[in-house]
Amino acid sequence: MSLLAIGINHNTASVELREKVAFGPEKLPEALKQLSEHSAVFSGVIVSTCNRTEIYCDIKPGGKSRLIEWLSCFHAVTPEDLKPSLYIHEEQAAIRHLMRVACGLDSLVLGEPQILGQVKQAFFDSRGSQVVDSAMEKLFQKAFSVAKRVRTETDIGGNAVSVAYAACTLAKHIFESLTKSTVLLVGAGDTIELVAKHLASNGCKKIIVANRTRERALPLAEQFGAEIIGLPDIPNHLAKADIVISSTASPLPIIGKGMVESALKARRCQPMLFVDIAVPRDIESQVGDLNDAYLYSVDDLQSIVDSNIEQRKIEAIQAEAIVSEESAAFMSWMRSLQAVDSIKEYRQSANEIREELLSKSLQSLASGTDAEQVLLELSNKLTNKLIHAPTRALQSAAEKGEPARLATIRQSLGLDDS
Repeated sequence: MSLLAIGINHNTASVELREKVAFGPEKLPEALKQLSEHSAVFSGVIVSTCNRTEIYCDIKPGGKSRLIEWLSCFHAVTPEDLKPSLYIHEEQAAIRHLMRVACGLDSLVLGEPQILGQVKQAFFDSRGSQVVDSAMEKLFQKAFSVAKRVRTETDIGGNAVSVAYAACTLAKHIFESLTKSTVLLVGAGDTIELVAKHLASNGCKKIIVANRTRERALPLAEQFGAEIIGLPDIPNHLAKADIVISSTASPLPIIGKGMVESALKARRCQPMLFVDIAVPRDIESQVGDLNDAYLYSVDDLQSIVDSNIEQRKIEAIQAEAIVSEESAAFMSWMRSLQAVDSIKEYRQSANEIREELLSKSLQSLASGTDAEQVLLELSNKLTNKLIHAPTRALQSAAEKGEPARLATIRQSLGLDDS
C-alpha cells in the first residue's frame, strides 16, 4: 500500500478555486467511477466540503502526477492554476493528515465536529462506489476511532467558538435545562437560524420568532415548530420568554427598559436572560440595570469566544500528540503488511525442502535402509539446505565490507539475541 493524499483547503486556495475543484453531489458519482477505473489508483476516497477538496488513495508507483492531471482535467482547471494551491502528503504524513482532518485540527474553526460527519459520508460514498479496498477501509475506520479518542480524552470541542453557539451555551449555564424554557428570537436571519439550531439540539421546544415580516420568519418557524409574531407584538409576548436572543438590522433598539420592566412585573420577577447579538444594539443597555434581567452584548459573547478559542488551542496540543502516536502506529501496521508475502514465500520454500527430503527418507526406509542412518542423513541434509542461503548472505556481507548489512542478517538469524 502506497498512501497519497492530495488536496486544497481554506489555507491554500481562494474561494473561487475551491468552488471550481469541488465535487458536488452532481459530480461525485462520475468522479468516483473514473477514480475506480484510473490505471494509477488501487483504492481511493474523495472528501469535498465548502472548505476543502481532498483525494486519499493507494496509488501505483509513478501515479502521483497522473492523479493530479486527472483532478485538473475533471474540473477543467489548468495544472498551472491548481498546483500552487495543492498540498501533497505521502505515507505516514497522509495518515496523519487524514486523522487531523477527522479530528477538526485542520478546520477553519479549530475542533469543529461537523467535519467528522462529512469525512464519514465521503468514505461511505466511496465505498458504495466500490473504490475502497480493505486496507483503505482500515485507514478510515482508524481515523474515525482516533477522532473519537480525541473527543473523549480532550476538551477540544467543549467550548463555544461562534457567537450563536456562545449565546446558547450562556443560556444553558443560567437555566439548568432548556427543555422547559421559552425562548423569544428577534429576527430571522442566518445568525438567528443558527441559534435556533443550537437551541433545538439542546432540547428547547418552545420558541417564538418575532420578525418584521411573517414571510421571512415562516421557513424558520416551520423548521423548528415556532410561533411567529410581528415586532409590534413583542410587548404582549415578552413576559412569556425566559430567554430573549435578538439579531436584527434595526438602526434603533427594539426592546426598551420600560418594556422589560413591565414583563418582569408580569413574571413576578422571575429572571430573564437577554442576549443582544445585533450591531447596532436591539436591546437598550439600561435593561442590564434591572434586577432579575441579565443582559449580554455581542462584545460580551465575543470575549467568551476568544477565551474559548485559546482554550481549544491548548487542548489541540494534546490532540496533536494523540494523532502523532496513532499515525505512527498505523504506519507500523502498514509496514508489517509488506513482510506478509515474504514470510509466506519463505515458509513455502522451507516446506518444499522438508517435503522433498522427507519423501526421500521414507523411500530409504521402505527399501530397508537402517533407520538411524536415514534420520542422521535427513537431519544433516535439512540443516544444510536451510542454512545455505543465510550462510551465503553472511559471507557476501563480510566480503563486501558491509557491517550494517551483516548486523541485520545476524539479528534476523537470532545470533545477537541476549
